[in-house]
Amino acid sequence: MGQALFAEYEAVLARSDLFRRSPVSAGERDALWAAVIGRCKWVRVFYLWRPNLPDEADNHLVELAVAGNAKAIATHNTRDFDRTELRFPELRIVTPATLIAGH
Repeated sequence: MGQALFAEYEAVLARSDLFRRSPVSAGERDALWAAVIGRCKWVRVFYLWRPNLPDEADNHLVELAVAGNAKAIATHNTRDFDRTELRFPELRIVTPATLIAGH
């Protein structure tokens, strides 16, 4: 977890309209978020690789993954990540379902 990703998740969790019909209460979401953050390894990015993804806002995810020596990035947006100019062959881009299935 890095500062930019943490801020992104916090911003999403603060959107009450997004969770209007959610069966999970705000307190339960906060507890889940605290549990997730408690298990995260905090990583500082010292070098900006700028893989030039179609969405500039996604570049920090690759940089964080490389800095943290991650094996994969789980995202529904695999198409944009496949169109990067700078490749890291050891870093897989997979959907959450693929990651959960263990493939």
